[in-house]
Amino acid sequence: MKARLKRIAGRRWTLEGTIVIRAEETRSQIRNRELARERLVEMIREALVAPKRRIATRPTLGSQRRRVEGKVQRGQIKALRARPEDEI
Repeated sequence: MKARLKRIAGRRWTLEGTIVIRAEETRSQIRNRELARERLVEMIREALVAPKRRIATRPTLGSQRRRVEGKVQRGQIKALRARPEDEI
């Protein structure tokens, strides 16, 4: 969870491991503190939710064929760049 919170916090995470949240929406210092705390709570709630695990799938037969055909085509283009052989 700490790693997720660190990723979510981004630049707000300091080297000491604290999170710096600024709130300057209102003229009231008390209200700005409340807003900053709300943001921190929301950030922690977001970090508590574990991301869904990705289920690995095999590439489809069509995508494999397209990949190989593309590689063959690129190889042919590169072969055309070579110096032509002298015919004697």
